[in-house]
Amino acid sequence: MPALFYPLDVRSLSRPDERFSLNVAEEVPVSLLFNGIFPYGMMMMTPADLEDFAYGYCMTEQIVESVAEIRSVNIVTMEDGLTLDIVIRGRALTQLMRRNVRMQAGHSSCGICGSEAVPAYDAVAAAPLGKGPCLSVAAIRTALHELRTWQTLNAATRMVHAAAWADNHGHIHMIREDVGRHNALDKLIGARARDPQACPEGFCLLTSRYSFEMALKTVRAGIAVVVAISAPTYRAFRTAEKMNQTLIAIARHDKQTLFCGGQRLAG
Repeated sequence: MPALFYPLDVRSLSRPDERFSLNVAEEVPVSLLFNGIFPYGMMMMTPADLEDFAYGYCMTEQIVESVAEIRSVNIVTMEDGLTLDIVIRGRALTQLMRRNVRMQAGHSSCGICGSEAVPAYDAVAAAPLGKGPCLSVAAIRTALHELRTWQTLNAATRMVHAAAWADNHGHIHMIREDVGRHNALDKLIGARARDPQACPEGFCLLTSRYSFEMALKTVRAGIAVVVAISAPTYRAFRTAEKMNQTLIAIARHDKQTLFCGGQRLAG
């Protein structure tokens, strides 16, 4: 398995005599293969928590309806990259093959790249999100305060995104990091699905902007409250609003902006 980051010897342009070591995050091609016979796509990502990614990706891309349809995930080292051989139940594989999709290519910056069609608002999920948790602003600020101490890979490289899960009091229970923001989110969703008891009721915290494919993934995962460090796109906002999701963005320690779903905020 490749390392998560590598130290490079670099030179300062402002001080030509100054050299120093700088950690840079790894980014590897990860190919998706189903049941050893059906190649589906390739993603550029951080080579960590790949089983979680496989589970989360299969769920948010609606390849399976539940984790019970995933039988195993095997990581195979290739000459230049990795392959995830994901074994799913026969019914799910048949439906996947009937989609007649071309080989998808995803970059670390874009989770919907390679898709043949963009889902309409009405196709995001079967129904709007349910009641969900009731949160205080203090809980949200607690999570934002704790976030930095949980971002271990970003502390080493200063260049990766994170998706975290916090409880109703704002205490973080789980985090996943990746060079791709959508990959980090899939990893978090997969980790929660694989171990539902590890994370109590709460909300998702993202270090990135909230774009449409991020909204697709959180809604399909049933996440009622999302807090994003950066702003949402308009399409992501409209998706959150339509699906009854609470969206708080441009979130800093001392200031947060409510875009929709204020009924879940206490006080």
